[in-house]
Formats: sequence, C-alpha cells, structure tokens
Amino acid sequence: MQEAKGDRPLDALVEVKADGDSVLTQLMIDLKRSVSARLVEEQLLPKWSLLRQVNHYTNLVVIAPWISPRVQALLREYGIGYIDLTGNASLRVSRPAITIYTQSASRSPQSRTASRSKATLAGLKAGRLVRLLADVTPPYRATELADTTELSLPYVSRLLDTMEDQLLIRREGRIITFVDWPQLLRVRAESYRLLRHNSYVRMIAPNGIEAVFKALRALPEEYRQQIALTGSYAARAVAPLAVGGQLMLYHPAGTPRLPDEIGDELGLLRVDKGGDVFLLRAHDPVVFARTVDDAGVLRVALSQLVIDCLSGPGRMPSEGQALLGYMEENTSLWQLDRLPS
Repeated sequence: MQEAKGDRPLDALVEVKADGDSVLTQLMIDLKRSVSARLVEEQLLPKWSLLRQVNHYTNLVVIAPWISPRVQALLREYGIGYIDLTGNASLRVSRPAITIYTQSASRSPQSRTASRSKATLAGLKAGRLVRLLADVTPPYRATELADTTELSLPYVSRLLDTMEDQLLIRREGRIITFVDWPQLLRVRAESYRLLRHNSYVRMIAPNGIEAVFKALRALPEEYRQQIALTGSYAARAVAPLAVGGQLMLYHPAGTPRLPDEIGDELGLLRVDKGGDVFLLRAHDPVVFARTVDDAGVLRVALSQLVIDCLSGPGRMPSEGQALLGYMEENTSLWQLDRLPS
C-alpha cells in the first residue's frame, strides 16, 4: 500500500493482484470524516469519473466512521466502494474477482452526542417542516416556511442546510426550487415510530369495523373533527394493497378521558392485548394539518399517512410504499401550489 502525501486528493493506494496474474487492480482510498449525498454528487462522482478515464482497473473506495443507508445506496448505484467503521462495506472488483457486501449500523453511533447546532429530521419541529415541504410545491424561502410553521428562522435554516446536504432539497440562492418529497418522507419515517411516538389504547369492535365507520359518520361535526383516520384502512382507500390490519384513529392529546369517550361513541371495548382498533393520542397537532374528509370520515393528509405507514408495524411499510407510488402519479390531486395563509 502506498500513502498519499502533501495535497494529493487521495489518502492511500492499495494494489490488489491474484497469484500468477499480471493484471492488478488499484484501490484509491479516500478518507472522509463524514459522507453526505451532496458530497457524493459534488466531490466523489467527478473524482470517480476521472479515475475511470485514466485506468479501467482503478476503483475508488471511500472510508468514513459511519455511512448512512441512503448514501450507501448512492455509492453502490455509482459503483463506488465504501467501508465504515461500524462494519458497513461494499466492494466489487472484476479482476481479481472480489465481491464484498456487509450491513451493520443503520444509525450513526455518534447521533446522541452530535453537535446541537446540526439539525436532524427527528423530533416534532422537524416533522412540521417536512410535512409542509411535502405538501406544497416550491418555490419558497426559509422565511416563508418559518412563518407558516411558526418555527424559528435559525432552526428552519439549519434544518434546510441538513436537507440540502442530503440532496432532499435544492436551492438557487435563498429560494428553494426543488423538493425530493418522496425521499424526504422516507428519511423522516426512519427517525419516527408510529406506535412509539403516539401512545395508544387498544380496543375491539364487537360489531365489526364497518359499524365503527358508520358510527364515525354519525358523530356531531365538532366531535368528528377531532378524530382522523390513519394506517392501513386509510391507505387502502387510496392505494389498495392488502386487507385486514388494525383500524387506527388519531385523537388530540391533553384530554385523558377522550379515548374512552370515543370508544363509547363508536361502540368499542378497551382491551389490554390484541385489539382491532387503536386510538392514538396525536404526538403533535401537525397530524391534523390538511386532513381530508373522505365520505364523512376525516383522514390524515397523504404525506402524514405515508410517514405513519412507513414507520408502522406489520405490512404497513409496504402499504406506505404503494401509497408513495400513487402520490407520485397524482401530485396534482394532493399537493398545494402555494403556502397556506
């Protein structure tokens, strides 16, 4: 192995050759403190393209403390090898034939001790901004997003920097011109767990789920507006994939007796285990933002529904993927063309 010195752009050169073979492969090692999607696009891809033009048997391998699953997928897509110190690795060499692929930590071991100045897509405030970015097509500015979400401008600016670093948004100057909303929702769902972030009460419907829907439609308007359908039944109404699953209903936080009151109104019985109806206490009022009245039943917005399904139990993640497909094909039916006033 040869080490790069001075201002050379690569940190080491490893030569690999099979016994009795005169052809060798060079592994150009590039050490990074961190690897983002933006770094892949702006630094590694140009370097990789140049290396391939110089020598077909040259391979670029990036090494970092940790590489996120999304960046790993990008690197594999472009044929760039990678190794991180948690055990994630991918390397494909044609001669001598080498194929290595291992998976390890999907979350950064340093995430708990990360700098407070670096915003992430986890948490209540991030959820509000993610929802807005998915629901409204650009262009818009950080100031407009901060005003609409009632979040501080410094926080919004830091979170937008993080999103831009992950290629989830693109900006021209201070104006956001593009949002990769499908990937944005996927990344948000990775840091969210539907049944962990929303406490819930298990119930059974003795008269069947259809009777629950009938009771929902019969509720007084002011009461009905406090209950929003999510999960498998909501996804099935938009992009049918499977049958069954629990009926999941959001209700506002702050009223301890509300789940039992809802249960009485809908003819439900509380149980400790199992259950075919889950009453979820909304972790944040944003779950009720831009809800839709679907035949007399309030349903969460599609962006919220995708996050819930992708982060839910059982087959819900598959339902979330099917829902994303529907949303990509029908953006005009659910996205707004301007920020809500």
